[in-house]
Amino acid sequence: MQIDLTGRTALVTGSTQGIGAAIAVALARAGARVGVNGRDERRVAESVETLSGQAPGADLVPVAADVSTEEGAARVAELLPEVDILVNNLGIFGSADPLEITDAEWRRYFEVNVLAAVRLTRTHLPGMTERGWGRVQYIASDSAVAIPAEMIHYGVSKTALLAVGRGFAKQAAGTGVTVNSVIAGPTHTGGVEDFVYELVDRDLPWDEAQREFMRRHRPQSLLQRLIEPEEIAHMVVYLSSEQASATTGGALRVDGGYVDSILP
Repeated sequence: MQIDLTGRTALVTGSTQGIGAAIAVALARAGARVGVNGRDERRVAESVETLSGQAPGADLVPVAADVSTEEGAARVAELLPEVDILVNNLGIFGSADPLEITDAEWRRYFEVNVLAAVRLTRTHLPGMTERGWGRVQYIASDSAVAIPAEMIHYGVSKTALLAVGRGFAKQAAGTGVTVNSVIAGPTHTGGVEDFVYELVDRDLPWDEAQREFMRRHRPQSLLQRLIEPEEIAHMVVYLSSEQASATTGGALRVDGGYVDSILP
């Protein structure tokens, strides 16, 4: 399958590292102009330089803005006023005793993991529908379906994100714009490495720590390993393409078979 996104402009939130960075590179390699987003201007500039080395000749646009705020969303609209592919990747996670999670922390998770995506969709979906083409995606998680006891607040925010995706897909019905969620399974990123070491012996070498984490905390995984960010990016690129024109309103799984269900 040859995917060509030449002439399309994409915005990937939270794309200075991890899954977001992998998505930005993959979209750029497919020919899209890609907005690389993060809160810190210097870090965004450094990421653009790094990602340019992974996708030579790529058209990468630095988009320094905190999209979890209204001001940040407005700043994005100034820097990239016309977005064809919106990938709402920004998210925070972490383990916590469910009975110790404060109201403020619950609100923070919803601001970052849910409302940031809602604001950007509200900003860019009208332009997509006017042009008769667009792709909106939400990077969700297996935790949206199989809520983990050690991070209920994260799981619930991702469940809400699935509902957001389905709802906006209905709003975009018949316009040529597709809206989907990607359910990512346990994925190997720097942040996840820190999370793994919160739950297993910090003295273990990484390969052993990963196996122990999967055995104890994610035994349902059929891959029996962490997913690489590039594997998530492949699905995002497909959903961004012309070839995925009939796929909308879905929650597509790249979870390594973690969720023990035929449907989400």
